Amino acid sequence: MTKLYIVIASGVAALMLVSAVGVVWSKHQARTAFIELQRLQNHRDRLDIEWGQLKLEQSYWSTPGRVDQVAHAQLKMIVPVASEVRIVQP
Repeated sequence: MTKLYIVIASGVAALMLVSAVGVVWSKHQARTAFIELQRLQNHRDRLDIEWGQLKLEQSYWSTPGRVDQVAHAQLKMIVPVASEVRIVQP
């Protein structure tokens, strides 16, 4: 009978050890996943800031005054006189 108790106690001890290792491993995986989540959230926040800055820059470069200025200065475009305008009917 004592041998049975020793076998059962050994089995329970082994199961407890396996369970403890499982808990430690599970906790480690959760911490690793949480660290990765924080890293990705920080990256998302940086991208959101960059996106906002790019939208501001786009709105500046596409203002009608800026487009007109570039057309005159860099492309040497001028507003045609009325006699040079031709209306094409579809």
